[in-house]
Amino acid sequence: MAENSPLRLGVNVDHVATIRNARGGFHPDPIRAARAAIAAGAHGITMHLREDRRHIIDSDVERMKDISAPLNLEMAATDEMIGIGARLKPHAVCLVPEKRTERTTEGGLDVIAGGAALQAAVKKLSAHSRVSLFIAPDAAQIEASAKAGAAVVELHTGTWCEAVSHTDEKTSLEEFKKLVEGARLAASFGLEVHAGHGLDFGTAELISTLPEIAELNIGHYMMGEAMFAGMDAVIKNMLAAMARGRARIGAPA
Repeated sequence: MAENSPLRLGVNVDHVATIRNARGGFHPDPIRAARAAIAAGAHGITMHLREDRRHIIDSDVERMKDISAPLNLEMAATDEMIGIGARLKPHAVCLVPEKRTERTTEGGLDVIAGGAALQAAVKKLSAHSRVSLFIAPDAAQIEASAKAGAAVVELHTGTWCEAVSHTDEKTSLEEFKKLVEGARLAASFGLEVHAGHGLDFGTAELISTLPEIAELNIGHYMMGEAMFAGMDAVIKNMLAAMARGRARIGAPA
């Protein structure tokens, strides 16, 4: 990634569907949210189709065909989900760990433990989609992702963001260092580097200073802020934060 090159923003609309599903019916519609995000300047849409369909449902993903923007479909590496990915052929597939009891994705995918089965999933999905692996910024997992044949890794920023939100300066500095080193290592393997989980305006601006990162995927925070400020304003404010971070690359300390 060249210095000062623009970042892409992928907007996760899962939690618009969470609100819809709390009552049932059709409102609010995550596809309407996706259209609004793209109109405001977002570069793509992310959806996580979970095994229990707790927010995004199959018809949401099907209806994304009507939107002229890249879809990043997050999923577990199960036979059911791999089959759905192979049928729908989204622009990108991001393989993530998944547990029914978690409120949100709790950590990165264990690519090493995934072994041959995960490599086979990556190979099958790569026939029609760019495959990303959602991992912790850990050297062994990054190397395993490259060996598995993934085109992209998405670095889990959640641990860092959690430390920032609790004003734990020591941990936040340690975790940010891991992200810096992880992004560099991933790029050295020829992997495109994305980042996401728990990002807000401030953390998005800071992570945008890493020149290796090509894309941020952000959802929960922006959907929450959109309730108060509106989707258009929130997307534009996030893009502005990312641009400020990008502009700091190479600037004097």
